[in-house]
Amino acid sequence: MRDLTPRQIVEELDRHIVGQDAAKRSVAIAIRNRWRRQQLEGDMRQEVAPKNILMIGPTGVGKTEIARRLAKLTGAPFIKVEATKYTEVGYYGRDVESMIRELVEYAIGLVRTRERENVEEEAKRRVEERLLDMLAPAPPAFDAMPDSPDSPERYERTREKMRAMLASGEMDQRRVELTIEQRAVPMMLTGVGMEQMDIDLQGMFEKIIPKSAARRELTVAEARGVLFEQECEALINQEQVNASAIELAENVGIIFVDELDKVVAGEQTHGADVSRQGVQRDLLPIVEGTTVQTRYGYVRTDHILFIAAGAFHRAKPSDLMPELQGRFPIRVELQALGKEDFVRILTEPKGALTKQYQALMATEQVELTFQDDAIEALADFAFQVNQSTQNIGARRLYTIMERLLEELSFEAPDMQKGRVHINAAYVRERLSELTQDEDLSKFIL
Repeated sequence: MRDLTPRQIVEELDRHIVGQDAAKRSVAIAIRNRWRRQQLEGDMRQEVAPKNILMIGPTGVGKTEIARRLAKLTGAPFIKVEATKYTEVGYYGRDVESMIRELVEYAIGLVRTRERENVEEEAKRRVEERLLDMLAPAPPAFDAMPDSPDSPERYERTREKMRAMLASGEMDQRRVELTIEQRAVPMMLTGVGMEQMDIDLQGMFEKIIPKSAARRELTVAEARGVLFEQECEALINQEQVNASAIELAENVGIIFVDELDKVVAGEQTHGADVSRQGVQRDLLPIVEGTTVQTRYGYVRTDHILFIAAGAFHRAKPSDLMPELQGRFPIRVELQALGKEDFVRILTEPKGALTKQYQALMATEQVELTFQDDAIEALADFAFQVNQSTQNIGARRLYTIMERLLEELSFEAPDMQKGRVHINAAYVRERLSELTQDEDLSKFIL
């Protein structure tokens, strides 16, 4: 975990997200407290629990982006889940413990990537030796005579010559035979889709479905990639990866629970409302601290950081179960976006939409520029449409920008190299119908 001060964290978040200073400060302090906990020893380290955060605000104001950027910044395992996708135990649907299994899967990926980097050089060396064995196999028996074609000396010279040709790429189109292992997926599962199954269910099928080996003829270039994967698998200690991933998930994992307000039960006491209340009850022990069984081992949730979010238009945070409210002691309210915020979003962040489109058009040798009055006009249109229809925050800019540059994106490959200047008149010409037409729904997401 990177040793970043709260100020450094906020500065990094400022490069990607406009405004919402209170939320940035809260998450920055929470992350720094995790680092502080790692410096403690013994019982005190176990006593210090994370201060979970509840973000309150309308859609599209940066709640998810703050959490995602935070995880990327710190290198922590991070998953985003929607509270509405879970059901109470006993109802049809996913149970809340599956979020912990997903977090561990993500941590496995992080640790494997790190371990893979450590074994890459040895894997490449082994791949080279295996390719040489295929291209220049040793004779059944060596001849003691130095000038014999089957002498050790002649064989080593041939092998070294072949090694140089491999390194230069001269052998890339030569063909070799390779044994490749694969699992056959039963026909009854192909319609379901293995990726849609619960992670533990996938693991069960992986264990019971036997592997099959097949001989395939590949070019040296293709074989090099297959062999590299095989050697990386052989060099990585999977048990050690599993243990490290569980430790990583337990101590620095972040789970972002979106739409928490949607699991607040209404006045009814049956059907879906009962299940919503049940989701809260099932979520409570996960957030408080419990042990969840995964296919990689048991995982304690005591020190996982939970960041929950919701618009809370129809419900209030106080409508949540009192026990669950208590597990989110830090509450921050994110503000709706105004016109000036849209101006900043279009220009300031490192990955601002205007910069993205400029980079995309540059691949077609078209230099795209946005004048200041164009930025003002775009921000004004985004704000107006949000006010007139459903307010989807900064996501509105994606729709606005795509519509603005639709014609240019289509024509760019056939245009001569040159510049395209976007000004306010250009914006108004292409977007005016968004505010003039009464049925705005056909123009927007």
